[in-house]
Amino acid sequence: MNIGFIGAGNMARAIIGGILANQVVTTAEVHASAPSESTRVKVAEEFGIATFASNAEVAAWADMVVLAVKPYMMETAIDDIVDVISSDTVVVSIAAGKTLEWIDQAFGMEMKLVRAMPSTPALVGEGVTGICANERVSDEELHAVTSMFRSIGIVELLTEPMIDVIGAVAGSTPAYVAMFIEALADAAVAEGMPRAQAYKVAAQAVAGSGKLAVETGRHPGELKDMVCSPGGTTIEGVQVLESRGMRAAVMEAIRAAIAKTRRL
Repeated sequence: MNIGFIGAGNMARAIIGGILANQVVTTAEVHASAPSESTRVKVAEEFGIATFASNAEVAAWADMVVLAVKPYMMETAIDDIVDVISSDTVVVSIAAGKTLEWIDQAFGMEMKLVRAMPSTPALVGEGVTGICANERVSDEELHAVTSMFRSIGIVELLTEPMIDVIGAVAGSTPAYVAMFIEALADAAVAEGMPRAQAYKVAAQAVAGSGKLAVETGRHPGELKDMVCSPGGTTIEGVQVLESRGMRAAVMEAIRAAIAKTRRL
C-alpha cells in the first residue's frame, strides 16, 4: 500500500520511522510533502523516502493519505488535494477537534475517513493512538491503518466522542508528566542532588511506575498501597498531595483539555 503524508513534522516522522522499522511498508511505498525545503531534505535523508513540495502530487499517488497537519491547516491541506484525490483513497486525519463530518464536508464528497489521535511518546515507540472510522472504510482498510499505528505503540478502537477524550488523556499527559518529573527533580536538587542526575532519576522512576502499571494490570490504588507502608515515608507524601488537591487538579486539567479540543 502506498502511504502519503501531507506534512512531515514530528508526528509524521514518528509514524514513518515506525512503519519502516517494523517493515509495514517499504521506503518506495512512502512519500511525504512539506513546504520547507530543509524539512524535505532532512526527511529524505533520514528515511530514504521521496519528498515533495506539492501536497497534490503526494495525494494523487497514494492509496492512503495521512493528513499530518495542525487543525488550523486542515482546510488548506484539503483544498490542495481535493481535485486529485480519489474517493477510494483512505484518508487518515491526526488533527485534534476535526470531526469525521467536518472532514467529509471539507472534501465535498464521500470519502473513506479515519480519525486517529496519536501521542508524542510515539517518537520512542511508546505512543497511544485512538482510532475511529466512518462506514465507508472496510475492515481490511481499517486493519491497515491500525497496523500503521501499532508500529509506534498501542491502538484503541473507539467511538468518535471518545477520540477527544483519549486525545486529552494520552495526548496531553506527556506535558503533565514532564511537569511532574521537573517538580520531582527540583525537590531532589533542593536536597543536594546534582541537576542532571535528578532529572535522570525522576524520569526513570516515572517510566518504571508506568511500566509496572501496564505490565501487571493492577489497579492504581493497589500499586499505591504497595508503596505506602504503615507509618512510612510515602504515605506522608501522599497526604500532602491529597491535601493540595492533586487528583482534582489533574481531573480538571484533562476536562479543560477535552473542552478546548471540542472548540477547535
